[in-house]
Parts: sequence; C-alpha cells; structure tokens
Amino acid sequence: MVDKINKHVTIKNKRAEFDYFLIARLQAGIVLSGTEIKSIRQSKASLVDTFCYISNNEIWIKNMYIAPYFYGSFNNPSSRRDRKLLLCRKEIRKLQQETKNPGYTIIPVKLYIDENGRAKLEIALAKGKKVYDKRESIKERTDKREMDRTMKSFKR
Repeated sequence: MVDKINKHVTIKNKRAEFDYFLIARLQAGIVLSGTEIKSIRQSKASLVDTFCYISNNEIWIKNMYIAPYFYGSFNNPSSRRDRKLLLCRKEIRKLQQETKNPGYTIIPVKLYIDENGRAKLEIALAKGKKVYDKRESIKERTDKREMDRTMKSFKR
C-alpha cells in the first residue's frame, strides 16, 4: 500500500508570484475531511483564485478546489468549502498584524504531500503588485528567456 502513495504531488499557484510580491512564507497543515486527501494525492486540486483569511484567531483558506473522490460515497464534502489551516498562535498573530497594513494579504503558494504523507500548504504574506510592476516582471522574464536562447546558440 505504501508503494501506491504518490508522495511527489506539488500543486502550485502560478499566478501568485506574478500578481504579488511574496514577503514571508510559512508551512501550514490543512484540516481535511473524508476522501479529500485521496483526491490531493491524485493531483486533483487547484489553488486558482484562493486566499486566506483570519477569523476568531484561526486561519482559513477560502475557495480552494479539491475534486470529489471518484470512489467516494454520497458523503463527499463540498469541493470549494472553507478549510482550516494549522499554524501556531504566534504565527497567526503575526500574520494578523501584518495584514492590517493596506495592500497586504495571505495567499497560498503551493500544496504538497510531505515525507509523512500529510498534505501541507505553503502560504505567503504578500503585497499586491501594480500594473507597472507586472509589466516589469514580464520584461525581466522575456529578457531572461532571450539570454538563455542566445547562450544556447552561442555554445553550439
């Protein structure tokens, strides 16, 4: 049974680094119910349009999609329900203080399975980019790609 567990699952939020400046990253556990872990192990989850919020000194992730498990019963949980994240009180308090500043938010960056077979979520304290910052990111990416192309053709 251990051989069949896919431990190399990594689901990334590709828009996170493009839309935000990532300031601090934290690892958090997720409270899952029922067959959600089986769907994550099959890479049937998405972090598109997700965000985290703090309520009653608890941190929650909103709008994270986990597909219903195919072999699950009629008791499969809702695919886009709010899920609680597991962090220390000290970390939650620090995030709460930082998000009071305008422009700062908490976003999920990566969902993965750790070495013990548990689902972990990497979250980041982020500051939103302006349009000109996004243009600068695109320019840097295209310049890097062009330099890589010229270096490959130069080496031949």
